[in-house]
Amino acid sequence: MITREQYIPGPPSAKVQKDGDKWTLVLTRELHHSPEKVWGALTDPAQLREWAPFDADGSLGKAGSSVHLTTVGAPGPHVTESRITRADAPKLLEYKWGDFDMRWQLEPLSNGTRLTLWTNIDRRFISMGAAGWHIALDVLDHLLSGEPIGRIVGPDAMQFPGWQRLNKEYAQQFGLGAPKW
Repeated sequence: MITREQYIPGPPSAKVQKDGDKWTLVLTRELHHSPEKVWGALTDPAQLREWAPFDADGSLGKAGSSVHLTTVGAPGPHVTESRITRADAPKLLEYKWGDFDMRWQLEPLSNGTRLTLWTNIDRRFISMGAAGWHIALDVLDHLLSGEPIGRIVGPDAMQFPGWQRLNKEYAQQFGLGAPKW
């Protein structure tokens, strides 16, 4: 079991899809947990509080429902009403988080689940978003493995060892050059 202090993010693993001015961040992880267990972590407010960059006031698991998502670590309260547009358990989840389209796909594997996240993001912040989601998905994996290391999001993530490295490596990978601080 590793502690939060021992955690070091792995190498970059996200991709970008470009369509004119629209950029979509794509992160894929293979998790050694069933799609049902991963689905619970994506939709249950108690589990989201352990890894996601927002808190939810209700389940994200029912299409047509609305929930309020509160961004963690924002300088002031930032709450958005989000409508769940698709919830096909345990395969596909789609909703809006503010201006971000969130699409989670879960594919069963013989030893777990391939989880893929697609989210649109402003080009200026895509390397930061990639670094943040990379760390959040690492935290999710530890949580599902029964070895939680605690949520690492927002300004806390930016101060976390490895985040600046990931941000720089993603910027280079996406052809953005080194981020300016």
